[in-house]
Amino acid sequence: MTIQYAILGFLSLQPMSGYDLKKMFQDSLTVHWSGNNNQIYRALVDLFDEGLVTREVIQQENYPARKVYSITENGRTALHRWVLSDPESPELKNNFLIQLTWADRLRPEELDHLLKQYDDEVENQILITRAPKQQELLAQARSPRERYLWEMILKNRTMRYETELTWIRNLRQELLKETEHHK
Repeated sequence: MTIQYAILGFLSLQPMSGYDLKKMFQDSLTVHWSGNNNQIYRALVDLFDEGLVTREVIQQENYPARKVYSITENGRTALHRWVLSDPESPELKNNFLIQLTWADRLRPEELDHLLKQYDDEVENQILITRAPKQQELLAQARSPRERYLWEMILKNRTMRYETELTWIRNLRQELLKETEHHK
């Protein structure tokens, strides 16, 4: 995902500071991003330099000045063009699979521990997608169609995690059978 377009999308909802954007990324049910905070601030500077956002500096007593960003018409046009662009293929990057590629070097109990940790993480992600907070976020949709799209994005995410959970549990079961067979 291109962070600049996600930021433009969030700013199309309302003006926000970098901190507000960081919270939006963390809380978003539709925009999955795992970068660092510096990337948000760097992207805001780039968007400002390109004239896609404006910046208002608000002085605060006992706190550093707060910079609030708003999307410009050029920013809305850029976001619109990007939304209309050809979709990319789904990203299948999964660092755990790379880790698992060399997991044969582990003792059976080490491998099972690794798989159990992954199982727990995937199950946790499923719980997050089903949390009441997600329903609160859906309520912020600006139209019934936007809410439906957000619901379907959440459903896609949940289904992917459920499939991953089924896969990891099948893998653990089969490896356990193989370990028992070799005893």
